[in-house]
Amino acid sequence: MKFPPVRALKWLLLPVVAAVVVYGVRFAPVPGVGHTVATADVTGETMGTGTLEARLAASLGPRITGRLTAVTVDQGDRVTAGQLLATLDDAEARRHLEAAEAARASAAATVARVRTDEARAQAVLNRARLDHTRAVSLVESRSAAESDRDKATEQLRIAEADVARGRAAIAEAVQAQAAAESQVALQQELLAHTRLVAPFAGLIVRRDRHPGDVVNPGATVLHLVATEELWVSAWVDETASAALAADQPARVIFRSAPATALPGRVARLGRETDRETREFLVDVRVERLPAHWTIGQRAEVFIETGRRPGVLALPAAFLVHRDGVAGTWVLRSGRAQWQPLTLGLRGASLVEIRAGLTAGDRVVRASAPGTALDGRRVSSP
Repeated sequence: MKFPPVRALKWLLLPVVAAVVVYGVRFAPVPGVGHTVATADVTGETMGTGTLEARLAASLGPRITGRLTAVTVDQGDRVTAGQLLATLDDAEARRHLEAAEAARASAAATVARVRTDEARAQAVLNRARLDHTRAVSLVESRSAAESDRDKATEQLRIAEADVARGRAAIAEAVQAQAAAESQVALQQELLAHTRLVAPFAGLIVRRDRHPGDVVNPGATVLHLVATEELWVSAWVDETASAALAADQPARVIFRSAPATALPGRVARLGRETDRETREFLVDVRVERLPAHWTIGQRAEVFIETGRRPGVLALPAAFLVHRDGVAGTWVLRSGRAQWQPLTLGLRGASLVEIRAGLTAGDRVVRASAPGTALDGRRVSSP
């Protein structure tokens, strides 16, 4: 028995292989996922990504240069308003204050002395005026010589000059006393700057310095936040600005707990859009924090912009865009056909369908991304 050559067999098998391939591409069912269109409640949401921040926060540091002698709190500690948090070496500041207080006491003594001198000069002036009046009267009655009157006049002028000099000395001494008082106040303020106190009640979230460090004005020792109001400052696309308003409800999902959605509410809207990203800030107040949280941690916010109960809805996973047109694959006579759609409110998982589908329609999508479904049968559970 003679068999055909191998080359001949190859040419005979080519049509068979081609038929199998065509059948696999055109007629074999495509693995996929199906969904029956029905009515549902659709909640529209706008998403933004941001970080957890405190509405009231402060970076605390000294206003003078000095060496830290103590830091009485650590990160994670709660503090009250006015509580002592850290101290600087105050020996030099105390010496300057003592010197200023001594100068103030000396200035006060000087004021008392010149006032006494002025009172004595005033008494001498009063006596000179009496003597001058008597001398003038005696000269007019020819009971005394004119030289006596001239001498009395000279003594009067000297007494008047002494009073004027005393009054000037008082003014000068009072000014010196005021300068000494100001110097004491300045040194008291500088001494107070060696004590770092909490400006408000809150939580220490970070400690940057330790006893022994020399710190300068502008350096940060501690970071304090008020925990009464924490929010996520989220960046939202500018196209969503018209749909957003203060007090809208929101869901907050921290990346440290992605399975948990926490309640929130829009606190305020930013009024400036980033010129590069075309996004603006929306602050969403977190009404209940996770068990473990940190300032600056990342979170996603989903702000509710509308709610449509009992409308025809489709899971967002079944939406497909072709040439910029939204649509889906619908099973018709057992095969997938492209169906353009008119969409309404968009939610996180559901999208409102205003036209293109009816309740009971069966929509499908391929299990493998990028698989063409035009006219194909789809095996879906």
